[in-house]
Amino acid sequence: MKKIALILVTLSLLACGGSKTVRTSKKVIKGDWTLSSITYSKSGTYNVTLLNDENKECFENSTWKFIPNNNTGIYSINGVGCSSGDRNFIFTIQEVDELTGLYDFLLKPTDSRGKSVTNTGFRLTLAALSDTVMTWEQTLSVEGEPFVISMNFSKL
Repeated sequence: MKKIALILVTLSLLACGGSKTVRTSKKVIKGDWTLSSITYSKSGTYNVTLLNDENKECFENSTWKFIPNNNTGIYSINGVGCSSGDRNFIFTIQEVDELTGLYDFLLKPTDSRGKSVTNTGFRLTLAALSDTVMTWEQTLSVEGEPFVISMNFSKL
């Protein structure tokens, strides 16, 4: 009976704790970042609204704060001609493939109390993460072809 209880406790801790990759990612992502550049996989002029919020020019040089102990954060837009101010969000890092270490970043805009107004979220691939840089990628379809938006962050 004690063995069964020990196994159940161990399994519940593993299920709640997340994988080592996710736990490590949360430690690295913690803190303040700048969205330094946004690039596209194809050349051309595109009118892209990111996160159902603002265009590329407004998001570039925005500041982001990640608080992983409660999976919340704030980003601030301050560009000329942009709807400036703070935006709140909740996020989750979800491992996709344990062998490759690839993982998704799920971001959901909220109000200041953590409540979603639209119940809309965004799935982005966390393509790179180190102590100083982070890259998110979102793949869309443009004229039937894959189109990748890369959001490149640097840690403050």
